[in-house]
Amino acid sequence: MLRLIAYDIADPKRLHRVAEVCEDFGVRVQNSLFECWLEEEQFGKFWGRLAGLIHQDQDRLVAYTLDSGAARKRLVAGATMQCTERPTCYIL
Repeated sequence: MLRLIAYDIADPKRLHRVAEVCEDFGVRVQNSLFECWLEEEQFGKFWGRLAGLIHQDQDRLVAYTLDSGAARKRLVAGATMQCTERPTCYIL
């Protein structure tokens, strides 16, 4: 599943740590927006790491899940916009 992760983090140090975790799991498409292709188990681990970094009363995380049909319908404009494609592996 394609997961869109957005955040608003009040403290610059926490902001940097959250961004680093997001970079481990996905691709930055805007300053505070990442695309991550993660199934449930991977997403659970990822979300747990993020939730452990933030202060609940000062910061905000949000995750949106898009199925493959919705992910294919996204629109992109601008030469520098980078989006991801679902990784496909074939084992023979």
